[in-house]
Amino acid sequence: MTDKTLSTIADVLARGSNERVRLPTFARASLRIGMAHIGVGNFHRGHQVVYLDDLLEARPDQVGWGYLGISLLDSASSYDRARAMVAQDNHFTVTEYDPDGTSQSRILSSIIDYLHAPTDPAAVVHRLTDPAIRIVSLTVSEGGYDIDETTGEFRIDAPHIAADLQGEHPRTTWGTLVAALRARRSVGHEPFTILSCDNLRSNGDTARRSTVGFAEAVDLELAAWISGNVAFPNSMVDRIAPVIDDQLRVTVNELTGVNDAVPVVVESFKQWVVEDEFPTGRPAWEVVGVQLRPDVAAFESIKGRMLNASHVIMSYPSLICGFEFVNDAAHDDLIRRFILGFMDRDAIPLITPPSDVSLTDYRRSVLERFSNVALPDTLHRIATDGTSKIPIFHRATTEELIAKGADTRREALLIAAFRRYFDGVTDTGRRYEVIEVKMSDADKSLMRSGDPRDALRSTPFAGWGLLASESFVATYLAAAGTISQQGMRAAVEQSLV
Repeated sequence: MTDKTLSTIADVLARGSNERVRLPTFARASLRIGMAHIGVGNFHRGHQVVYLDDLLEARPDQVGWGYLGISLLDSASSYDRARAMVAQDNHFTVTEYDPDGTSQSRILSSIIDYLHAPTDPAAVVHRLTDPAIRIVSLTVSEGGYDIDETTGEFRIDAPHIAADLQGEHPRTTWGTLVAALRARRSVGHEPFTILSCDNLRSNGDTARRSTVGFAEAVDLELAAWISGNVAFPNSMVDRIAPVIDDQLRVTVNELTGVNDAVPVVVESFKQWVVEDEFPTGRPAWEVVGVQLRPDVAAFESIKGRMLNASHVIMSYPSLICGFEFVNDAAHDDLIRRFILGFMDRDAIPLITPPSDVSLTDYRRSVLERFSNVALPDTLHRIATDGTSKIPIFHRATTEELIAKGADTRREALLIAAFRRYFDGVTDTGRRYEVIEVKMSDADKSLMRSGDPRDALRSTPFAGWGLLASESFVATYLAAAGTISQQGMRAAVEQSLV
C-alpha cells in the first residue's frame, strides 16, 4: 500500500465514516481558541489534545477552549511539521496501543490554528495578546527551562537568552511569554495562566523561575507584576509517545488507511494530575479523567521513584546484557525480577502515597507499560544522558537507603553498570555510541579509570558522599568486580539473592 492509495484526512472527514478510524463527534466549526500551546510535538498531541477532544465530545459547552498550536523552533523538522499541520487543517491521527498489541485509531480536531514563529516572528506575541487565550501550556523539554543545575537560577547569560533580550522579536519560550504578558498588561488585559506539561518535578515552579527570571532582565516592575499575578500550576503528565520515523509512519498509516504526514502513536495508559490554579478559568478536564488536586508532588514522587527510576535502573544492565529494546528486556525473567526487586525492596518502602493511590497497582502498570510490544523504545535512548537522569531519579533513594542501613545492592549495581556502559560494547560484542554530552572529559576519564572508586568521584556522584559509606563502597566494588569477571547477568542475579 502506498500513500497514493490511502485516503486523505479531508476525504475521511468529508465521508463522515471510516471503519478503521474513529472520527470526532463534536462540531469543529463552532470551536474558538481559548488555549495556546508552545511545543506541539508528539507528546502534546497524544496527551493534552486527546484529553481536550474527549472533553469536547462529552461536553459541547466547552467549545471555547480550542488550541492554538505554536512552534518556536527554527529547524527543518519544525518547518516540515508546520507545513503538514496546515495542509491537514491541523487534523491528525492518534493510534493507541494496548499492552497486548491491540490498537484503536482516531482523528483529533481540537487544534484549530497553528503558528510557526520563525516564519512570522511578530505573529505569536500578537496572538497571545488576545484576551480570549486564558491558558498557555508548554512542552519544551526538561532542558528547555534554562535553569542552572548548580544554583537553581535562571541562566540569563545563556547565549540564546542574551540574543533574545537584544532582538526585535522574541525567539525563546521565555522571551515570547514575557513579551505577550507585557503587551497584555499594557492594554489592561488579564494575564494568561502558564501551564507546564513537561516531565520534571515542580514544573510550574520551574516555569515561574524561568519566566520571572527573563522578565527581571527586561523590566523589574513587569517581573514583579508577573510574579504576583500570573498562575503557574504544577502538573504531572504521563504517557509514552515515541518518535515517529518513516517506517513507523508507514506502518501506522497502513493500519489506519489514512495518509497522515504527522501521525501520533501512544500507549493506552495516560495520566494527568494538575493543581487547580486557573484564575481566569479552565476546561472541565475532570470530566475526562484529569485529576485536579493539590498533592501533585506526591504523584511526581511516585512516577519519579517508580516509573522513571525503573526505566533508568533497567537500561544499563539490559543494554549491556545485549538487549536492544525495552519491551524485550522487560519480558526477560531476570530483568523483570530486577525491576520488581528495585520497586518492591528499594522504592516502595520510601514512598508515602496519597490514601487513594495503590502502589501495587502502579507497580503492575509499570511492568505492563515496559512490556508493550507495539511501542519499541530503545534501551540506548533511555541510557543516554545518564549524567542527568541518574542523579534526578536515584540520588534521593540511594541516600535514604544508606541512611537507613538498608540493602543498596540494586543502586550500587546501577552505578557499576553506568561505569561499564562507558566501554561502548555489550557482553554479546555489539557496539553502541556512548552519548554523555553534559559530562566533562575529566569525568569521562574517571568513569573509564581502572579503579572503580574513581567513578564515585565523578561530578554526577561526588555530591552524594558515597565514598564515606564503607558498606556502600564494598557493595559497589563487589558489583563492579562481578560485572568485570562474570558478566552483567551474573551481577544482576547477585543483586537479587
